[in-house]
Formats: sequence, structure tokens, C-alpha cells
Amino acid sequence: MWLTSVLACPLVGMGLVLCLPRRSVRAIRAVALASTTAALLLTLRILSVFQPHATTVQFQERLLWIPPLNVFYHLGLDGINLPMVLLTALLGVLACLSSWSITERHKEYFVLYLLLEVGMLGTFLALDLFLFYIFWEVVLVPMYFLIGIWGGGRREYSAFKFFVYTLAGSLAMLLSILALFLRAHTFDMLALAQMGHTFELTFQRLLFAGFFLGFAVKVPIVPFHTWLPDAHVDAPTPGSVLLAGVLLKMGAYGFFRIAYPICPEAAQGAGALMAALGMINIVYGAFVALAQTDFKRLVAYSSISHMGFVLLGLASLTPEGVNGAMLQMFNHGVITGGMFLLVGALYDRTHTRDLEAFGGLGARVPVYAGLLTVFSLASLGLPGLSGFVSEFLSLLGAFGVWRWQTVVSVAGIVVAAAYMLKVIRHILLGPLNERWRALTDVSAREVWSLAPLLLLIVAIGLYPLPMLQLQDEALRQLIAHVTR
Repeated sequence: MWLTSVLACPLVGMGLVLCLPRRSVRAIRAVALASTTAALLLTLRILSVFQPHATTVQFQERLLWIPPLNVFYHLGLDGINLPMVLLTALLGVLACLSSWSITERHKEYFVLYLLLEVGMLGTFLALDLFLFYIFWEVVLVPMYFLIGIWGGGRREYSAFKFFVYTLAGSLAMLLSILALFLRAHTFDMLALAQMGHTFELTFQRLLFAGFFLGFAVKVPIVPFHTWLPDAHVDAPTPGSVLLAGVLLKMGAYGFFRIAYPICPEAAQGAGALMAALGMINIVYGAFVALAQTDFKRLVAYSSISHMGFVLLGLASLTPEGVNGAMLQMFNHGVITGGMFLLVGALYDRTHTRDLEAFGGLGARVPVYAGLLTVFSLASLGLPGLSGFVSEFLSLLGAFGVWRWQTVVSVAGIVVAAAYMLKVIRHILLGPLNERWRALTDVSAREVWSLAPLLLLIVAIGLYPLPMLQLQDEALRQLIAHVTR
């Protein structure tokens, strides 16, 4: 019951927070932090006994839930979802620490926050399509309220836009799930993947189209991306961290776990489209990020660009490309999660995100300057840091299959260097703006929320082998299944 225990940690924490008095802010924060930390510790324990070279799904828990529909409470772990569960548990703790900046309605906030973590973890752990869809939709509700109540700017508009876009994609996905059930009479993802090659090509294409719409909105793939910048800019800092670090990965994970295994021939046929969309994401996101003067909006558009490498690597269906795509999902969550924490730390002190309003802060806040420099360099793909490894593998795998798309995509890396150096120049360099002479450096709590991410960036950048070994066997099985 390891996996159920991981899910139970934030769920029990949510129940305890509901029982606490509204005024017990310290107790509410402590319970939320303890429950998210417990989920992380359990995940690390599972990681320590996980067998990366096993050819079957591990830690499976299967219990009949709704007999008339043949729905099971079915959880399991392999090299495809374990990195995502680890990322979710880690960012869940760090974003909880950053939630100390929330100043009102603490009880409601942490109840919704913990419910969001339950939904995110469940989405990655579920091996039953019905259960997967329940968790997928659970994520939508708390994030809507987190943006709409605790956000800033046009928060109601951004929350509504996020909700409508995601719900529309979910309905398209639901149609594919129902069509699958009517054909196969099961929601079991593993069984459906084994049946994938038996479905006729037309049926596979219809299924793939429905899943594609559901996952494309979440990734997000251009042109389904317009909700993302608004949601990021108006969300509270912890919401932005989880939105970029985890929610975007749910869409990409759907391609790995559902669309490609269940619709193998259709997925191969869509390779050129996926590679082209990845290329567009990379280049378009980079150039739009370069044009931004709002720090948070710039990081939001950079997420669109970086997720393009996931699409490009996956479209290659080569070991290098697919490993790079999966590693990019993890690395992007770590790097961009840290970037949004840094945006939030600066905004809490200055109440502005306008890059033109800063200047010369490098000498004034040296710890913040050092953290921002490392995270920015990781985001632009500097060798020796984690962003480079995954982007290089994605491009290497894609080059032999989708050559011109890969060549064009390299432009995105060049532009990424331009917009991240722009951030460093506008915020840290030049003469000090007198408005910020009394600016304080990052607190110990903020350093603690960033330090684990910093260590991962350096560790994976210098020695990516443990992460690659964790996922390689499962990804090779996926490639062999799709291309057989």
C-alpha cells in the first residue's frame, strides 16, 4: 500500500486542516508542510527500493471499485511516472514553504492546496483510465480557486480562461475514453496498451485526436497555449510553481502513458505533426518571451518554448530523443519552478515585475543574484547544468528522424540565451535604481525552498546517469511497443 500511503498524506493533511480553527495559522501551515513532507519522504523511500531494470510495473495496487463498469482502483509505478511523482512530491513541499507569503484565508487556501496535490499525484499514479480522468479533473477545481481568489491582476478572467480551456480539452479526452471502453470493455491502461495494435487505424486516429486535444491544452501546444501566460501572471507564486512544474507535465505524460501506447500506429503517423508542433513551440515561445518586459510573463512563455523539446524528442521515437523528452519534463519542472519562486521573492519586496524598473540589484542582494544567475543559465541550456542534458538528448534523437525541424529548433536555444541574459542584465547589472536601496535579500525560508532545486540542477547537469537509468528501461519498452 505504498502508493496509497503517498496519496493519503496530503488527503489526511487536508482533513486535519479542515478540523483546525481558522485563526490557528501556524498550526494550519505546520500540518500542510508536514503532510507534503511525509508524501515526499515516502516517495524517496519508494525510489530507494525501485528496480529500474524491471520490465513490469512495480508496486501495483488493484482493487475493484465500480463493478458494473469494470472500474478498478489501480495504481502502479514504472520509469515513466516515477520521475513525475518525485517531481510532484518535491515541488509540493517547496511550494508549500513559499505559501507562507499568503496573507489571507489560510485555512481555505491550504485545503485547496492539499487537494491539488492529491489530484496531481493521483494523475501520475493511476493505471485505470476512469481513475486517471477523476484525478485529472480533481486538479482543475482547486487550481481554479487558487488563481481566482489568491491571484492578482485579472485573476477572475485568468481563472475562468484556464478552467474553460482545460475543461474543453478534457471533454475531448473523455470521448476517446468512452469509445475505448465501448470497444474493449475495460479501463485498464496496461491491458488497453496490449490491445493497441489490434485496433484498426481509423479507430486509432480518432482516439489519438481526442487524446491529443486533451493533452495539447495542458502541455500547452501552440495554438492551444493562450490560457497559460494569463494563468501564470495572475496566479499566486505557489500556484505558478505547480502550474509550470507539474500541471504542464500532466499533458506530456498523457502522451507517454496513454496516447502513444494505446494508439501506436496513429502515433507513428502523427510523428511529423508532433515534430512540427514541437519546433513551433520552441521557436515561437522563445521569440515571444524575448519581447516581454513582465518578468513572470517572460518565464511563462519560456515554459512554452521548453516544453517543445518534449514534443520533438517524443516524436523521434528514438532512445535518445524519448529519454531526452522525459528528462526535459523533470528538468523543466525543477528549473522553471525555481524561476517562479525567484519571481515571487522579488515581487513580494518590490510589488512590480517590470524588468525596466530594476537595475543594479546584483550588489544589493547578492544571494538572490547568485540564485537567479544559476537558474537563468540552467534555463538557457548552459553545459554543466541540467537543462543542457535533456535539450541536447532531445535534439540528438530528433536530428536523425526530423532533420529540418531540429535545425530550426536550435534557433530557440539561441533566443533563450538572449532572453535569459536580458533578465540578468535588467535586474542585476547596471547602476542601482535608488528605489531599491533598502531592498532586503532572500530570507532563510526562501533559500530553503530553492536549495534542493539548485542541487538537482547541478547534480543532473554533471551526472545525469541515475535519472536516465531510472526511466530508460520503461521508455525502451514504450518505443519497442509503438514501433513493432
